[in-house]
Amino acid sequence: MFKFLGNVSKEMKKVSWPKGKELTSYTIVVITTVIFMALFFGVVDLGISQVLNLFFE
Repeated sequence: MFKFLGNVSKEMKKVSWPKGKELTSYTIVVITTVIFMALFFGVVDLGISQVLNLFFE
């Protein structure tokens, strides 16, 4: 177990972490994508609900 954790520590030092500007850019992309997907599925859900209400009311 200790050997494994030591190897993990060595590998983590080799990782290239994003710089501040890259991190900000990636964060904006992720937040924008999440908002877009939430709006998309909200509109699709609303549309399906409206169609089903036409048939079952």
